[in-house]
Amino acid sequence: MARVTRRELMNLLGALGVVATLAGLAFGLPAIDRALPAERPVSANEPYPVGAGVTVIPPVGSTLDVTGTRPGGVTGTALFRLGAVQYKITVRPFPGDLGSAGERLRQRITGTPGYQVTGPQLEVFTAGGLIGLQGGYTAPGRSGRYAVFVSDGLTIEVTISGVDLDLGRTLPQIEASTRTLRTDGREP
Repeated sequence: MARVTRRELMNLLGALGVVATLAGLAFGLPAIDRALPAERPVSANEPYPVGAGVTVIPPVGSTLDVTGTRPGGVTGTALFRLGAVQYKITVRPFPGDLGSAGERLRQRITGTPGYQVTGPQLEVFTAGGLIGLQGGYTAPGRSGRYAVFVSDGLTIEVTISGVDLDLGRTLPQIEASTRTLRTDGREP
């Protein structure tokens, strides 16, 4: 019978330690991630920074879905939920004008199978003076609204979707929130 040297024993223990650490990371971190809620409460009394200097005051009672929220210096996305209704704001650089931004968003919506834009685009304004275009769309089992604004080389896209009953009930709060959009980061 061969004897195990002290060096071999230390190597074996070190290897087992590495395996245990990797197993802890592989199974422990996903378990912790699943245990943390994706939705976090957000204040309806102060502007939320979406990204690139754009802020919005969230609707009362909404939560922030951290799985779809990505703030940033040049781009940004904020995903709010108001019950079953999704309210998403995306900011990204854009060199074009409002008409081309509206057309681009409409094409992106209709490029998704089953999604259709309904009706014409209408002008919409924010309390801070942004001028935008808004419209509606339908999707399988859902309805939605969209708005797009262009300011300071940025496009600000707002998409709202939910089941008709929920959407109808929350739309006034979401539209009021959309009117608080600002591009300079100052409070409305």
